[in-house]
Amino acid sequence: MSDLDRTLQALADPARRAAVDLLRRRPRRAGELAGELGLSAPAMSRHLRVLRTAGLVDEEHTGEDARVRVYRLRPEPFAGLKGWLAEVEAFWTVELAAFKRHAERARGKGRR
Repeated sequence: MSDLDRTLQALADPARRAAVDLLRRRPRRAGELAGELGLSAPAMSRHLRVLRTAGLVDEEHTGEDARVRVYRLRPEPFAGLKGWLAEVEAFWTVELAAFKRHAERARGKGRR
């Protein structure tokens, strides 16, 4: 499975996208994320594991309590996703411009 596939698969779940949205603003503890998203701690843990496995987030142990983890986004997978989306957008820009030219020519022929 490619990095892009892992990224898209991880982002397919609405709860994980919501967690990413929260992490875009600032790093957060797992408990904070669970509370803000209305999820149980075990459910949030499963979602964070998927995001970690896909490489979308890093976890950091802070302070003296090893159980407390702070999660933050990693920029690299999102750069790959952005690049792929730019390629798709470029493709459709060319295709739609060609369709527009075709439609304008067809409309011009119909007026004669």
